[in-house]
Amino acid sequence: MTEYRVGAIMRADIPTMTPATPIRRAVAVMVDAKAAAAPVLGDDGRLVGILTQKDCFRPALHASYHREWSGTVGDHMSPEVVTVSVEDEVIRVAELFLKHPHRVFPVLDGARVVGLVHRSDVLAVLTRLG
Repeated sequence: MTEYRVGAIMRADIPTMTPATPIRRAVAVMVDAKAAAAPVLGDDGRLVGILTQKDCFRPALHASYHREWSGTVGDHMSPEVVTVSVEDEVIRVAELFLKHPHRVFPVLDGARVVGLVHRSDVLAVLTRLG
């Protein structure tokens, strides 16, 4: 299974955010991109969090009640992020999906975010192999 690396199945065309991005703008970008999540990058380009669709529900619901969006990505993102390496084997990532409730993991090449790997993409590889 060593020939099946995360880099071969990750999605590289992903939106990214900064903590200062207004949450309304971030939600719009994610909806337009049909993205399950977006890595949040600091000024130095390093990963500082992740904004998921679930993270967006509270501000969206608030806006639907009060007709007002407030806050930034930094206010709503999840700062604790489980990441994988572009060189990780798909089987290792499958095991991580069993341990964590997440649907997506950011993929790193060193310290740089290069994409996202989705649970559904890992399952598709496992199905083809099985």
